[in-house]
Amino acid sequence: MNNNEINAAWFINKYHCNPELIKVVMINEVVPEDEKDDFYVPDSSYSQSIIALFSNAGMLCDMQELLEKGIYVCNAVKTPKEQSVIPILQIKDSLDELEAELSLFDNLKVIMLMGDVARKAFNMIAKKQTGKNVIPSGSTYKLRHNEYFYHDIRAMPSYICTGGNLLIERSKVTMISEDIQIMISIIGDCHE
Repeated sequence: MNNNEINAAWFINKYHCNPELIKVVMINEVVPEDEKDDFYVPDSSYSQSIIALFSNAGMLCDMQELLEKGIYVCNAVKTPKEQSVIPILQIKDSLDELEAELSLFDNLKVIMLMGDVARKAFNMIAKKQTGKNVIPSGSTYKLRHNEYFYHDIRAMPSYICTGGNLLIERSKVTMISEDIQIMISIIGDCHE
């Protein structure tokens, strides 16, 4: 059994979903301080944020249903934030794990980069593999209206999808929901 087969078995066991079904990966910035707040823990703060954003985009579901529809949510940085700004070294320390995670999914159509840290981490992976960034520097507000591709996978910059900023900046909730709607239109009907 090779590493991808081992990782696929781990994924199936942990999430009760075949990685071949995944068409979208949404990469958030960083794991929460308490692992009980992460995406796949029922009623956690992270899962509630994602569920609310999808609901706002017109798709009512829970985290397991998102997986079944081919949408997987993860974090770029695999260790909790130690300060308000995530240092580049902390991002680099998680790159191998994020890259291995992404390699599980052979049928990806979209990678959503939820926040600057996710965009930075993904660009580091892309640059290592292709020699160039996928997403240019610039404000998310301007970048999110353009189309970017990593091989034949659409890469979509958006805003961080967790945390208190969603309560403060309601316009970001609207923009994230619009980005989710675009992602849904790219992958086709995921209401099956």
